[in-house]
Amino acid sequence: MKNFKFILILSFGFLSSSCNLDEDPIFLDKTLYDTPQSASAALNGIYQGLTNYNTLERRIFVVDGFSGLFVASRGGDNINTSHNTQILSLKPTYDGDSEAMWGGLYGAIAQTNSAIQSIKVVDSPTTKNELLFSDIAGHAHFVRAWSYFSLVRLFGDIPLWLQLADSENLNKPKSTAKEVYAQVISDAKNAASLLNGASGKGYPKQYAANMLLAKVYMTLATNPDLREGSLSEMDYWQMAYTEAMKVYGNYTLVSNYSSLFTDSNENSTESIFELQISQDAANSQMGRNYTPLNYKASQAFGYLRVHADVYDQHVNTYPEDPRIAGTYISQYANATTGAIIKVYPADPTRANFKVANPYFFKFAEKSTTHSNQYNSQNHIIYRYGELLVMLAEISNELQNGQQLGYVTQLLNRVGKVPHAGYLGSKDNFRDAIMMEYRFELLGEGEDSHNNRRRGFDYFLKNTINKHNNNPGFKATVDLLLSTNKSQVMGLPIPLSEVNTNELIN
Repeated sequence: MKNFKFILILSFGFLSSSCNLDEDPIFLDKTLYDTPQSASAALNGIYQGLTNYNTLERRIFVVDGFSGLFVASRGGDNINTSHNTQILSLKPTYDGDSEAMWGGLYGAIAQTNSAIQSIKVVDSPTTKNELLFSDIAGHAHFVRAWSYFSLVRLFGDIPLWLQLADSENLNKPKSTAKEVYAQVISDAKNAASLLNGASGKGYPKQYAANMLLAKVYMTLATNPDLREGSLSEMDYWQMAYTEAMKVYGNYTLVSNYSSLFTDSNENSTESIFELQISQDAANSQMGRNYTPLNYKASQAFGYLRVHADVYDQHVNTYPEDPRIAGTYISQYANATTGAIIKVYPADPTRANFKVANPYFFKFAEKSTTHSNQYNSQNHIIYRYGELLVMLAEISNELQNGQQLGYVTQLLNRVGKVPHAGYLGSKDNFRDAIMMEYRFELLGEGEDSHNNRRRGFDYFLKNTINKHNNNPGFKATVDLLLSTNKSQVMGLPIPLSEVNTNELIN
């Protein structure tokens, strides 16, 4: 898909960042899905909708920032910027990034609604064209499921658009989170049955839908208010296991962990769902935004840094872990002057905000001579390393005896073995595996959800208080995270939506 450079660049055409959907954009033309060529081009447009600035760069800033694990250098090098005092301190208000992400994801949903409504599929496809149309429909269901799963986890009750808007249908009331999750499950199941690989390399296969289903079932297992009445917590853990095992064995870990976050190992054997980024076509500013200041020849802002205590816990748990170099950076040469720049832990003083926390390095442009504002590093959303962590967590809840094996597979890649925390009780293993998500997957888009998935009390104990009460906490350089349940567990629906959607108070 990357080499196509998105044959057809679709216009989103929104009147505002509200999810009110206008009838004019090109993706509402039903004839797009009449021929294999135009349908394939429209499919590229659907995935490009996930790579625009609002749904990628700004979404990452929101989901990472609201995790309780990061501090922002964006807007100034101090703890008193609006970003740091609000969403990154878990005190969200109406902010531009959340609003932009909301509009971007609903834009992607509008495109999928058009595809689902317009494309014709047969029950048992056999010809090349029938298989392609089935696959494209499967992608539309998958992207809609993923987009709603992204929204409902952050905002809770939200409008549920499943059809195209028209002049008689421009507003939508909120559906309950339980209803949204039911729709996510329905779409993911449809995606798993329709996806067949006909669209070729670079697109997710049916296993991505299975992995999404496993994630949803894990969420429902730990949130009784979202479950169907007849199903128990253990039913959902078992369903999560069944879906995850459909993915298991179809991918392999790459040998070099850090290579996952470069443009030299794209669409690897570990990648399950990867957004294809072309510097020329997608204008990705991930590298500009998340590369440390002065690390490369052109603009770099270093928007996110990791809390020092999060880094310390990683190092103390797994000394000399190769994942550390791929995740954080604390020392490098200024690309212009050659002067050495040091932040914590290379500079252990934590004397001021600028040096108090390591930079988050995964999404940085790795070439120090890179001189373009845009970059072309793909963005992995789902990968096999995460699946192994999921299977370990699920197996521990089911007590099926397999949990340690999945952790061992994961850690073998980096020359480590399961630490002592894995060898105790079921509760001990649970705490250890929830931390393993951070060590393996920090900043990749799931921290906000994983930290909250087990409820407020677990989030308070294992993220908020662990940070606020850590021995190295310094009020002059560290964010004090909110402990107010009504603040920390979700984002407010954007003001633009409230003001333009007549069916939302």
